Amino acid sequence: MSTATTTTRRVRPGVVVLWVTQVVLAWMCVMASLPKLTGDPVMVELFDTVGAGQWLRYAVGALELAGAIGLLVPRLCGLAALGLTMLLVGATVTNIALGASPAIPVGYLLVAAVIAWFRRDSILAATRRLVRR
Repeated sequence: MSTATTTTRRVRPGVVVLWVTQVVLAWMCVMASLPKLTGDPVMVELFDTVGAGQWLRYAVGALELAGAIGLLVPRLCGLAALGLTMLLVGATVTNIALGASPAIPVGYLLVAAVIAWFRRDSILAATRRLVRR
């Protein structure tokens, strides 16, 4: 006779909402990175206007893509959200300096910051792991 026990995991709605939000933000970051990495003429012109050179376009696109991937990895999602928050602060400041509307980067910034806030325990755990090495 077998006495197997079954355990059920309770799905917490807040965790589901957080992961869905992370997936949506990751998708938006991928969509934002592709024109930068593929040399879309609008992005080339935008980064020419910024005046820092096209290397910045590639760097921003790569950071957006890395952040999107990181949002989908449980151990990295907090750090990825924090990194995207910092990147989006730069995008917001740049839009303001260029006289463009900062609404889109501010919206993404708020979403990334909320994710980073709710993932603050994983950020602290990751920084502890780095310090121990």
